[in-house]
Amino acid sequence: SGGHYKPPHCFARYKSAILVAYRNQEKYLRHLLYYIHPFLQRQQLSYTIYLIQQVGTGSFNRAKLLNVGVQEAMKDEEWDCLVLHDIDLVPENDYNLYICDEYYPKHMASAMDKFQYVLPYKSFFGGVSALTPEHYMKMNGFPNTYWGDGGEDDDIATRIHLAGMKIVQTSPHLGRYRVINYSEETEIQEPWRRPPSRHNTRKTWKADGMNTLQFRLLSRTKHPLYTKITVD
Repeated sequence: SGGHYKPPHCFARYKSAILVAYRNQEKYLRHLLYYIHPFLQRQQLSYTIYLIQQVGTGSFNRAKLLNVGVQEAMKDEEWDCLVLHDIDLVPENDYNLYICDEYYPKHMASAMDKFQYVLPYKSFFGGVSALTPEHYMKMNGFPNTYWGDGGEDDDIATRIHLAGMKIVQTSPHLGRYRVINYSEETEIQEPWRRPPSRHNTRKTWKADGMNTLQFRLLSRTKHPLYTKITVD
């Protein structure tokens, strides 16, 4: 219930919150839930899957939704690890543990099939990442001002460095992910380009993030396989 699980026959060593920003992606959600629950249970984790849904038809703001998810998830439990998860990625290797690195933020999706299982560029931080609550607050979370797609992951990578941390990469043979694609047209594979930065992160990171987060909580409901947090 509510996407929460803990192993019935042992004491879980780690508690991880899985946070997924969401808007009207039912097929992707079903696909992810089908794979992710057995995957996490085989790792004997205590976990909850949170879906953070944005209402309305305005531009999607994944970064701000993840800030909301962190704030709301921390009300439930003192989580050891916050796993920020794109809805269209499915892990391929059970040994890719959904736990945090003790010292630094961890980038987990280090080898995706759509990039031929190599990183598109060195500082790439997209897809799936794991941060402790302390890491998250130290870098002031994600920016709240990224409306529309792309770019926020690079902002995060910069924030991590500005906060005096570094990024730990999961080794590519473990951090393998398949990208689910339900779009009608098949994508023409062009070289993937880094989105241009629209923000001066060095100037804005302390003034835009968890310390300036504002939203209206509309509902919080427990579904059979996830907890849904709906916000305006």
